[in-house]
Amino acid sequence: MAYSIDLSGRVALVTGASSGLGAQFARVLARSGAAVVLAARRIEKLKDLRAQIEGEGGDAHVVGLDVTSLESIRAAVAHAETEVGSIDILVNNSGVSTTQRIQEVGEEDFDYVFNTNVRGAFFVAQEVGKRMLARAQGSAPGTYTGGRIINIASMAGLRPLPQIGVYAISKAAVVQMTRAFALEWGRFGINVNALCPGYIDTEINHHHWSGEQGQKLINMLPRKRVGKPEDLDALLVMLASNESHFVNGAVIAADDGFGI
Repeated sequence: MAYSIDLSGRVALVTGASSGLGAQFARVLARSGAAVVLAARRIEKLKDLRAQIEGEGGDAHVVGLDVTSLESIRAAVAHAETEVGSIDILVNNSGVSTTQRIQEVGEEDFDYVFNTNVRGAFFVAQEVGKRMLARAQGSAPGTYTGGRIINIASMAGLRPLPQIGVYAISKAAVVQMTRAFALEWGRFGINVNALCPGYIDTEINHHHWSGEQGQKLINMLPRKRVGKPEDLDALLVMLASNESHFVNGAVIAADDGFGI
């Protein structure tokens, strides 16, 4: 007997959806039946993704979002709920990084990473979560109470790596942030979990794996390979679904064993 997860009737907001993992997350949620709100700064990229999703028969919408601006976060969430409906699923995916040794990190570098990866992720989750809380407490309309928040952290948040130290520190903060939200909001049916991907081949880093440094890194990995964005599909859909009701505050590594 086949087992499937159906997200029909749910609204999902995906931040950082213009490329990479964010775009894949949006595709798989749409294929699972959710109405997906694509959020990022690069509007034209979002429109292209919307056309792809709609071409497959999915339901997608576009909203501009700069996670470093609280005003932009509030406006984007309000626009999404006005246009599509109450947000049931948040994939908190926006993230940036720098490549430099710790002693080379300047104030601007540090703020660049933390303003997006920590501050931005926190206030996006807070803004969406407050609306989920209001529905759960009966002070806002909505047919579905509770919610699913999936923070995209990284295996670097569990195992620091050289030359991306600030990124690793920021993702460790996302891990602890996930647990803090889960602790306070779980009793309202809002499940907050963290997904920690390992090395994934995307259009952003694809060129790196064929070079000398990329090959050296691949040879250090347990199974001498990097993942594909679709390797995270099943885990993401499970965390977004009603079937994950007993999974809250989890920090799940999907890194092919690199963190062992």
